Amino acid sequence: MEIHQQCVVALTWTLEDTLGEELDVLEEPVEFFIGGTDLLQVIDAALQKGRAGDVFDLRIEPEQGFGELDEKLIFIVSSKLFPDDLEVGTMIDGTSLPDGCLPDANMAAFYTVSEIYPSHVVLDGNHPLAGIALHLRLKVWTVREATSAEALHRTVGTGFFKFEQAQAHAAGNFTLH
Repeated sequence: MEIHQQCVVALTWTLEDTLGEELDVLEEPVEFFIGGTDLLQVIDAALQKGRAGDVFDLRIEPEQGFGELDEKLIFIVSSKLFPDDLEVGTMIDGTSLPDGCLPDANMAAFYTVSEIYPSHVVLDGNHPLAGIALHLRLKVWTVREATSAEALHRTVGTGFFKFEQAQAHAAGNFTLH
C-alpha cells in the first residue's frame, strides 16, 4: 500500500545532529498518522507515495523542525527558589516551577536547567532541539488505512518528539518520542 494522507505508518528511526552525534533511536516500530499532528510536516511530505520497507534519509533544518533558538524563552531565576540537588539538564514541567519563579511563563511548557550559578539558575523554555539542524534516517515498516477515530482526531496518539512527562524531572533523562 502506498503512503497517502490519512493513513497510518509504523516507523523506526535514528536521529542525529549534523555532526553525526546520535540524539534518539526508535528501535521498535511506532505508528504515526500521516497528514495530521503526529509528525513534522517535512517528514509527512517526504513519506508521501512511499511504501512499507522504504528507507528515507532526511535533513531537517531548524525552521522545518523545532524552530530557531528564541532568546525570549531563556530565563534567569534566583537559585534560592530551587533545591540544592538541582542539576544541569533537569527538565521541569511549567506547572512544577517554584511559586513566583516565572509568573508570566507558559505553564504548559517544559523548562531545561541549562546553567547553575551560586546566585541564579538559567531556565531554557526552548525545545531541546531548537536551533539544531538534524539528520533523520527512518524506515517504514507497515502502512495501513486509518480508523475512523484516527482520521477524525488526525492522530494515533503518538506525536513526534513529545516529552514523556513522567521522566522529565530526572537530569538528562527524557524521551523524545
